[in-house]
Amino acid sequence: MCGIVGYIGDRKASDVLIKGLKRLEYRGYDSAGVALINGSLEVRKRKGKVDHLSKLIAKEGLSGNMGIGHTRWATHGEPNDVNSHPHVSENGKIAVVHNGIIENYSSLKKQLADRGKTFQSQTDTEVIALLLEEIYNSSFEISFEEAIQLTLKQIVGTYGLAIVHTDSPDKIYIARKGSPLLLGIGENEMFIASDASPIVEFTNKVIYLDDGEMATITRDNYKVKTIDDVVLTKEVHELAIGLEEIEKAGYPHFMLKEIFEQPRSIADCMRGRVVKETNSIQLGGIEDVMDELVNARRIVIAACGTSWHSGLVGEYLFEELAKLPVEVEYASEFRYRDPLIGRGDVLLVISQSGETADTLAAMREAKKRGALVLGICNVVGSTISRDTDAGVFTHAGPEIGVASTKAFTAQVVVLTMMALAVGKHKGILKDDDMRMYINELLMLPSKVEYILEHANEPIKKMASLFTYAPNFLYLGRSYNFPVALEGALKLKEISYIHAEGYPAAEMKHGPIALIDEMMPVVVIAATEHTNDKMISNIEEVKARKGRIIAIMNDANSDVKDISDFHISIPTTKDCFSPLLTVIPLQLLSYYIAVNRGCNVDQPRNLAKSVTVE
Repeated sequence: MCGIVGYIGDRKASDVLIKGLKRLEYRGYDSAGVALINGSLEVRKRKGKVDHLSKLIAKEGLSGNMGIGHTRWATHGEPNDVNSHPHVSENGKIAVVHNGIIENYSSLKKQLADRGKTFQSQTDTEVIALLLEEIYNSSFEISFEEAIQLTLKQIVGTYGLAIVHTDSPDKIYIARKGSPLLLGIGENEMFIASDASPIVEFTNKVIYLDDGEMATITRDNYKVKTIDDVVLTKEVHELAIGLEEIEKAGYPHFMLKEIFEQPRSIADCMRGRVVKETNSIQLGGIEDVMDELVNARRIVIAACGTSWHSGLVGEYLFEELAKLPVEVEYASEFRYRDPLIGRGDVLLVISQSGETADTLAAMREAKKRGALVLGICNVVGSTISRDTDAGVFTHAGPEIGVASTKAFTAQVVVLTMMALAVGKHKGILKDDDMRMYINELLMLPSKVEYILEHANEPIKKMASLFTYAPNFLYLGRSYNFPVALEGALKLKEISYIHAEGYPAAEMKHGPIALIDEMMPVVVIAATEHTNDKMISNIEEVKARKGRIIAIMNDANSDVKDISDFHISIPTTKDCFSPLLTVIPLQLLSYYIAVNRGCNVDQPRNLAKSVTVE
């Protein structure tokens, strides 16, 4: 949600900012703006796409070698030009861009208004600009950096901030609490961004700000300290991604590119970890806590959205392969119900970005109560990767499309490896078991590639028949119940068609009332031990004239014969089947959305990284 970019150096700042804002579009936004200092403060902002802002700047001109920019996802105040960032102080000298939510903005706004301050917008962010101006102007003895520190101490909530002031025309100030910010270090130039995508073209050296930290940045130097004025020495990290990974590479959409990247991303996730020679799983990130994991009373998995669905698959995996009891929680509900978690328990948090606000809150609540907290995420340097006790990276590479695809399969692969490793350590899985599972795991990338090669065109044609269906129902059993939920979510996210996923056995307990000749029903019939039951479910749908789209194994002729449409996938072990069955559902959602003319990569109202509650 929202994006920040900043630059100071010798380049034309507006060009760097616009390019960076375009790279941040995937995060979700409804307006964009920039502020540059070149003698005076120049602000340009517009509702809508970054292209609208770019055209405005090209028409009016905007010079200067330092500035800040922002893509806004509306929280306080409707999307319009006035509510867009940057927000400016009354005297026109200070500009602020902000990711996050100021929870006490209402009381601060009232106090400022009572003291004669005039607000132009409906946002919480404008409070920061006006409060900062007031504090800075209150004394000649206070520096602007000190004024920022005093301002932040009055703010309750989350923020990633970038601030400029005409009194400091050679400095950009940034601060972080709960919303990611990083500093890119170049040659006589510095870059600021919410994530690496806007700066990877210019530098691979970055510093990640932690909560409660701020930095003062010039073109050739930086100073990091806490808001309590403690000077810090920060480690410089090297980015592991390249520019080619955040470009479309000839695909019409990032989502389609990322669907087709899954054979590689699954293989990358297993590389060096699934060791055929020794029939073992080696996960260095959790090696030091393996004894605690093996002896845990239970695992609680907390996540949101697609990551929650991968967590549901994880529940089946850990309980079957490692005989560990598992509960799966919505991270957004976890800390609000006084959860019974503590020493002896493991909380496993899952997040593609590693910055999901609700998931971070669950992580902190569990740590406070004494649980071991593990993380699964995709982004090196993210909050989850730094603040959990241990964890595993998915190595899926950058995922730009808002609707998650390769992140889901990578998360499931990590959960599979973790469950196998724990099962082996507990003595539940013997050498022959591990050999069988590892051989099958290593064949999965080629099986996914087979599906993409053979199912893409048939699904593309099938999608045209269902482009304007008003509703969809997805049914799955066992390991493929979470896949039914994920397939329905993908369709909702990018095509705006109402869809629901259900355990197939629950169909008779309500959803069957919806089925008629206008209801497409996607049935995932690729779990061997529940196949007979799925056939019975299909017959029940057919009896009510529902149209069956079956995801099935190659040899499952019984399902093929009673389905209106079918997509065949290779056979695998039941516990690995979600990694194959989800691929056709991703493609189906994609092609239906394309046919409907939807913005596949940036669906309405959604953000890639949900950094506010």
